[in-house]
Amino acid sequence: MNVAHENPHLPNTNSAPRSEELGAFLRTRRESLDPTRLGLPWIGTRRTPGLRREEVAQLAGIGITWYTKLEQGRPVRASAKVLAAVAEALQCSEAETRHLFTLAGLGAPAVASLPVCSKLSAAARTILDHLDPLPAIIQNAYFDIVGYNEAYCRMVNVDVAEIPHEDRNCIYLAFANPDWRASLADWPAVLPRMVALLRATMTEHGSDPKWEHLLQRLHAVSPEFSATWARNEVHGVENQLKRFQHPGLGILSMQQTNWWSAPRNGDRLLVYVPADEISEERLRLLNTLPRSDF
Repeated sequence: MNVAHENPHLPNTNSAPRSEELGAFLRTRRESLDPTRLGLPWIGTRRTPGLRREEVAQLAGIGITWYTKLEQGRPVRASAKVLAAVAEALQCSEAETRHLFTLAGLGAPAVASLPVCSKLSAAARTILDHLDPLPAIIQNAYFDIVGYNEAYCRMVNVDVAEIPHEDRNCIYLAFANPDWRASLADWPAVLPRMVALLRATMTEHGSDPKWEHLLQRLHAVSPEFSATWARNEVHGVENQLKRFQHPGLGILSMQQTNWWSAPRNGDRLLVYVPADEISEERLRLLNTLPRSDF
């Protein structure tokens, strides 16, 4: 059964220039593929290189007439589900799939199915170690702590190595770990911001069982989280000033800067730099304390 067909009653979401670009992109991708590599039989004479249109339509589970109009740059409307099927049939990379969705006027595709590496690479470990004495962590798309350096543990006054791997999630720890929360000097404002960021990120990444599992854990561990979630606020990732409370040294004002890795899989490096001379001196003192004292 075909999963898509042309519907003249649906509004056209593509401008003519974009539709033409989309058609040209699809045609280029189709002609670049080797049918034998995809296991397709070589039947008859192929007048052009690559796949036939009917083969793409078959692989994607859509109608040949509809796909032909799409490739010809005609203003037909395509759903995200259908475009994802076309992208898969054309063996599109992540970047090519995003480009395809953009040309179709649908924005970025959901990336929930993209693999997210939860193991810290040797290069990332080296980066974290060389950033010390600046506190730094690496988070994945789910806000899990993938890597950290000792300076970060000192700043939050918590030894991350002592936390079970399944609990090493910045949002979960903010609501479930009293010591972690105590390190957030402005936690009444910080926690709602974190929840708003979680909501925005979940929406961006689409449906994913891991997101649902995280959400259920947060609701189960904290009625405060549930109340904050019900506010339906959203917030994006941005560099910001954060203040940390250390029991022995007082407030450290730190500028948080976010860096993303490539390939784009959601991993984010967060580095904290003292925002003033007092915080710089306190961070220096903090990093001279014996490990057992932080």
